[in-house]
Amino acid sequence: MELRHLLYFQAVAEELNYRKAAERLYISQPGLSRQIKQLEELLGVQLFERDKKHVELTVAGVYFKDEVDFVINHLESAKNQLKLIDSGKVGELRIGFLGSASNRVLPDLLTKLNSEQPLITTSLEELSNAMQVEMIQKDKLDMGFVRLASVPDDLVMKPVLRDSFSLVVPESHPIPVQDFKSISQFRDDSFILFSSDYSNYYYEQILSICKDSGFSPKIRHKSVHALTIFRLVENGLGVAIVPTSLKEGYDLKVRFMEIPGIPQFTELSVIWKPVNRNPALIKVLPLI
Repeated sequence: MELRHLLYFQAVAEELNYRKAAERLYISQPGLSRQIKQLEELLGVQLFERDKKHVELTVAGVYFKDEVDFVINHLESAKNQLKLIDSGKVGELRIGFLGSASNRVLPDLLTKLNSEQPLITTSLEELSNAMQVEMIQKDKLDMGFVRLASVPDDLVMKPVLRDSFSLVVPESHPIPVQDFKSISQFRDDSFILFSSDYSNYYYEQILSICKDSGFSPKIRHKSVHALTIFRLVENGLGVAIVPTSLKEGYDLKVRFMEIPGIPQFTELSVIWKPVNRNPALIKVLPLI
C-alpha cells in the first residue's frame, strides 16, 4: 500500500463520485477505479458499494476514512512543522477557540508565548465545541478552548476559567442594575441565546437558570457569535444570558448585570490529545 492509495481513497470517499474524484486528482476515471480496486485487494475488504448511479462507503469504508483522514492530516502537519523547524522555529501550534476565549484567556496565553516561547508560531481558528473536538482527534488542531461537561476518553480537559453568568440588556431597559434581584423579573422579555450548536451543555445551563426562577424563556433569536447577540440586544430585540467575562472587549450600548444567587456557573477549558507529538504543544502546555 502506498500513499497514493490513501489519497485516492480519500478523494472518492469525500466526493462519493468517481468522475468528480478523478477530476480533482487529475487522473483518468478508469485509472482511479483500478487504484481503488487494488487498495481493496491489498486490505482484503470492500470499501465502497457502487453501481452505475451511486457510490457509498461500506461500514469498513467509513472506519477506514477516519483513519486515512488522521494519517493524511498528520503527514501534512509534519510537513509544515519541518518547514518551520528548518527556518529556525520550534514549530506551529494550531489552536481552536470559542469567541469567549478571545477576551482574556487566549490573549494571556499568546502574551506568555511571545515572552517565553518566541520561536513558536500559532494558527488560530474560531470553531464550535464539537468541531474542535473532532479536529483535535483527527490531528487538524493541537489545542482547543471549549465549554463542555466532558470530552472523549482520548482527550484531556483542563479548566482554565470559571465564570459567572450575566444578563445583557439594552441601555434603555427600564430595570436598572440596582433593582436587579432575580432573572424572573425578565420573564416577559424575549431572549437571545447562544445556539445549542455552540454548546448543548451551555444551552441547557441557560434554560435551567430560567427554570429555577419559575419560567421558560421566550427564545426569539439564536446565534453562535457573541457580537451578533450583543448587536441584537443593543437594537432592542431581546435580552441575553452570557458568561460575565464577555463584557470585556465590546463598546456597545448594552448593560451587563451579573445574575445574583444562582448555583450555575460556566467553565472555559483547554483540551488536547496527550499522544500528540507536536513539539510546540509539549512546550506550551506548562504555560496554561
